[in-house]
Amino acid sequence: MSRTRARTARLFALPAAVLLALTPSAAHAYPGPGRVTGDIVVHDPAMLRTSSGQYLLYSTGDGLQLRTSTDRVHFSRNSSAFPTRPTWWRNYNSTSDVWAPDISYHGGRYLMYYSVSSFGSNTSAIGLATSTTGLPGSWTDRGPVYTSTSSSDHNAIDPNLFVDGDGKWWLSFGSWWTGIKMIRLDPATGKRHTGDTTRHSLASRPTGTKAVEAPYIVKRGGYYYLFASYDTCCAGTSSTYKIKVGRATRVTGPYHDRNGVSLLNNGGTPVLESHGRYIGPGGQSVMADGDGDLLVYHYYDGQDNGTPKLGVNLLDWSSGWPVAY
Repeated sequence: MSRTRARTARLFALPAAVLLALTPSAAHAYPGPGRVTGDIVVHDPAMLRTSSGQYLLYSTGDGLQLRTSTDRVHFSRNSSAFPTRPTWWRNYNSTSDVWAPDISYHGGRYLMYYSVSSFGSNTSAIGLATSTTGLPGSWTDRGPVYTSTSSSDHNAIDPNLFVDGDGKWWLSFGSWWTGIKMIRLDPATGKRHTGDTTRHSLASRPTGTKAVEAPYIVKRGGYYYLFASYDTCCAGTSSTYKIKVGRATRVTGPYHDRNGVSLLNNGGTPVLESHGRYIGPGGQSVMADGDGDLLVYHYYDGQDNGTPKLGVNLLDWSSGWPVAY
């Protein structure tokens, strides 16, 4: 057993009361990222483990960069999902690049939802690609899934697919403007469900800054948990990004934080914030692995000129709320 896995086993052996006591009450109480090495300069990471045990980590930039790992510690760069960029991307981004991939495996194929936009614009699109292997060069682009324009009150970026236990597919997405949205998808196509065109609102900040983005939904017990990134991203050591969460008894909400405040009214329970050298954690995804659920995110390294790097922490759920450790 590696030192990383041994540490994990010891933590899971702790009594629930001790784990609950680890809930941060101040920034200095947040944990540092778990040990990762190799090519870990990433932004908006999304990770899954294949049936062969290989970890695939896709992230923003260069046609959606791929890194692979066999042990979840050492990561190596392995080309990009799109060596050749689809021409329709240029309708939304003059540099023909994309953001914030969301990767999953359903029905014998890998699915990747991604964002096409320019920074600060809500003339945006969410695209879909599929693959039988999840590896570079194997992805077939399926075109736009959902779009927004400059006249929209929301933004079509930062997608996350959630498949419920009843077989329904949901896509959450969005940032700034009026916040996080959700639509239902058709499992047959991976695109919007023609029989249910309702657009649900999940989280927003009606007063003060509008900065909430990057939704990610998981279900634990009888609750749906909505993770999101709050405040300012992409500013190196000046970033104020942080990860917060709310929960609901229905996937479409309403979501509330631990204090009962609605996520539609500036609510959100902190999961991870800036601490020490680890500045502006966000762009998160959540992945179930053999030793527990993982919070996968980027942060800006205060000891390396604000370089964005990969962070991975385990989550404990014993209190009914996710606690990173």
